[in-house]
Amino acid sequence: MTPATLYHIASAILILFAAGHTLGFLRFTPATAEGRSVKDTMDTVRFPLGSRSYSWGGFYRGFGIYITAYLLFSAALASHFASLAQTDPQAIGLMGWALCLLQVVGLVLSWLYFAPITAIFSALAAGCLGWAAWLVR
Repeated sequence: MTPATLYHIASAILILFAAGHTLGFLRFTPATAEGRSVKDTMDTVRFPLGSRSYSWGGFYRGFGIYITAYLLFSAALASHFASLAQTDPQAIGLMGWALCLLQVVGLVLSWLYFAPITAIFSALAAGCLGWAAWLVR
């Protein structure tokens, strides 16, 4: 398997991860009355910060969309690395390992705090990125 192929696979995994993450967190509906109460409270309890007022639900949605943007940027970077791997592999340098490390951190956080499917996507992306970085060194 070539580094370019591995970076392309990682990019596709990260795009699927972003799509799944976005659909999952935007469609999430708590299954219990207690869970719905917490979600409703997150949307209604507001707090001031500077000159504006925010809700915890807004923070939740904002961070969720931010994570989607991060995953899409990571996919774009992996795709860019695929092009570099074909034309100038040495230009990737430590950034290939940095992107891999970022996914390993995501894997640990996913394992500790989220559903197993997020850990699986993180592991697949980290594996492809690490393998590709190893091959271009």
